[in-house]
Amino acid sequence: MKFSYLWVAPEVNPINRKARSVPFLNIFNVYGRVFFFSWWGFMVAFWGWYTFPPLLTHTIKSNLHLTSAQVANSNIVSLCATLLIRFVAGPACDHFGPRWVFAGTLLIGSIPLGLAPLVHDAQGLYISRFFMGILGGSFVPCQVWSTGFFDKNVVGTANALTGGWGNAGGGITYFIMPAVLDSFVRRGYSDGVAWRLTFIVPLIITIATGISMLLLCPDTPTGKWSERHLHADQNLASHSSGLFSTPPNGLVDIPGSITDKAESAGDKSIHELEQDRKPIPYDHEAALSKEEMLETARGEVVQKPGWDIIASVLASPQTLFHVLTYICSFGAELAINAILGSYYAQNFPRLGQTVSSEWAAMFGFMNLITRPLGGVISDVLYHATGRNLWAKKVWIVVCGCLTGAMLIVIGMLDPHHLPTMIGLVALMAIFLEAGNGANFALVPHVHPHANGMVAGTTGAGGNLGGVIFAVIFRFMDNGTDYARAFWVIGVMTIVLNLCLCWVKPVPKGQVGGH
Repeated sequence: MKFSYLWVAPEVNPINRKARSVPFLNIFNVYGRVFFFSWWGFMVAFWGWYTFPPLLTHTIKSNLHLTSAQVANSNIVSLCATLLIRFVAGPACDHFGPRWVFAGTLLIGSIPLGLAPLVHDAQGLYISRFFMGILGGSFVPCQVWSTGFFDKNVVGTANALTGGWGNAGGGITYFIMPAVLDSFVRRGYSDGVAWRLTFIVPLIITIATGISMLLLCPDTPTGKWSERHLHADQNLASHSSGLFSTPPNGLVDIPGSITDKAESAGDKSIHELEQDRKPIPYDHEAALSKEEMLETARGEVVQKPGWDIIASVLASPQTLFHVLTYICSFGAELAINAILGSYYAQNFPRLGQTVSSEWAAMFGFMNLITRPLGGVISDVLYHATGRNLWAKKVWIVVCGCLTGAMLIVIGMLDPHHLPTMIGLVALMAIFLEAGNGANFALVPHVHPHANGMVAGTTGAGGNLGGVIFAVIFRFMDNGTDYARAFWVIGVMTIVLNLCLCWVKPVPKGQVGGH
């Protein structure tokens, strides 16, 4: 690791052209630019997705005459749509490419975000929050796009940074929305008008981000999504020095089933495609062995999601492990993020809506450090153990069990001393959010030929957990006994993390991903 890696053009894998470092201070470099839009796009989406909760505690609840149960119901409804979108977004990323899916979720999700100010009752709130849940689905293309541009040696760090900085949108909305509301109130607007005007800010930024993503970024490091297989084959052929031969049709002979045929590049052969392209400079290529090059070409090029691939991924114990652990980590984060402001306000009435929201914002803001920390530690363990994927998996389980223990402590104590409460929540957030980063540090290794499918299923699992845990919060004394809900969620987290900890990190005999 060199400090200059933060801005210099990175070394790249000679076969898939993925970067071997993250130049996140250099948006002029294509890898730095994609990295920026990955985390920024998800942060903006998270902000738009969670625009309601910071204002629901008092202002919107009072203006729409809502009960605590109706507020809790709206939190559950919001997560249901995102669950569906994330599950669909996975195979959609494998088929159309993550950039288009990412921009699509932002632009389509901006429609219900713009219509949210028209809500006037509980039913309207349910409908609005359901369709705004489309924005939450952007997490899947965020991670798949990031995985497509960064190689195995740094993919855990890259995914954790994009996911963590994006998750900080949960903190930003708790900080910005009450502040914008207060500014409108000071200008003489009533509460009922002011909260509706606050939605203009995230709406404009969401639309601008989606359009910029389409105009300024590529699908893959090699260009168009439809040509990714042909480029991998061309790069392998140009570096193999005759040691590996390619079939007459110019496609890498991947064991099992081949994915896109040459027709995906407009009926061009690999040789015609090579003539159309400008020469690729190889000044910054990483030195890989011939075996590593062949493994990359054969096992790490994303295939179109046929039913056989979907079935094998869904039936995989490795996929189930990631779903269960992400149910606990991101699912708990979603549910807690939705109620934390109300929990603080309940235990410390003197804080009021704005101050309670500001303290709750710290839970989301910690993602700037904690989720990336989970991915960085995962990559460090991976290298320190000689690229042993068990190290990444054990780190996921450790984070999950420590999170569960802290949730139990919070639930049992139910602190009414503010520093104690803030300290316990912060300590719990460290392990919970690091677990999110650790999870998606291992995901790219599991089924690299169907990475979108694994990421989408895992991401949907996070939302399933959010729904389950939101239901627990909803039915604990009609949505008011937060402490007992914390205790119950903690026990579930420990149990689920231990369920499949014995499963191998990747399927036996898998090509690629190691």
